[in-house]
Amino acid sequence: MQQNPILGFFLSLTAAMAWGASPIALKQVLAIVDSPTTISYRFATASLVLLVFLAWKKQLPKLNQFNPRVLVLFLLGVVGLAGNFFLYNASLIYVEPAITQIFSPITSFGMLIAGVWVFKEKLGMHQKIGLILLIIGLGLFFNERFSLFFTLNLYSLGIFFGLSAAVIFVLYGIAQKILVRFFSTPQILLLSYFACMLTFLPQASIGQVRELTPFAWGWFIYCCLNTPLAFGAYAEALNRWEVSKVSVVASLGSLFVLLFSHLLHWLDPLDFERPEFNALSYIGACLSIVGVMSSAIGHKFYRTENVNNA
Repeated sequence: MQQNPILGFFLSLTAAMAWGASPIALKQVLAIVDSPTTISYRFATASLVLLVFLAWKKQLPKLNQFNPRVLVLFLLGVVGLAGNFFLYNASLIYVEPAITQIFSPITSFGMLIAGVWVFKEKLGMHQKIGLILLIIGLGLFFNERFSLFFTLNLYSLGIFFGLSAAVIFVLYGIAQKILVRFFSTPQILLLSYFACMLTFLPQASIGQVRELTPFAWGWFIYCCLNTPLAFGAYAEALNRWEVSKVSVVASLGSLFVLLFSHLLHWLDPLDFERPEFNALSYIGACLSIVGVMSSAIGHKFYRTENVNNA
């Protein structure tokens, strides 16, 4: 497909904004509808959108594409994706949306480590620097909350769930990286979303959505549309722009959740809490993003420096 950097940038930005708004919307919905029900509806919506899209393109998965190895990989992917959604939703019950989103860069570095261990890739100097920046950034972000890591309470439980959600998503990333040899990305997403929907459906209370207020209904609809919107924009951005640049822009979701949290509190302080962070926390959030940027595009600066010094 023809490259279009401007379109690629805006698609990447759309994905970042969608992921940034997601925890804020989920926080409103989960106060009324339980996690399995919310997740079931989200995966059902995403599955339906992809089913219609692939049927229109005449690219639905075929039975002859499956074999025992593929089934094992899909099982691994479903565990990673379903576990990520469940743990992420669980974390939002106990902590602010900004706390859960700040762990998202850990997934990127988890994939880097998996690349070294599983796919025998080399870890470059720029990636090592990025990892150090991420650790320092997370330390600064939680500078006022260090004591919570050493005590067992609901807040620390929420932090644990958020961290676990970021880590377990690596399983899905590994499975998808291998499955692209057998399926297209939309096909993988369709099968994964449908399997995850079936996983949560037995625990869901479908009629629970009747308890939603008109205000919560708006956020619920957004949550259902968020998955195909964010992943669709991200996948299309990868077709239009360089992967490293898309990754950098998409990683801004952590900053968007802070921005949206402040904006919504200013517009509606009764329904949205004001994020309580000091200056060091915001510096830490930015430093975490810089760490991801170093991992994604730092090799270009590193190589340029080596050439100039040669």
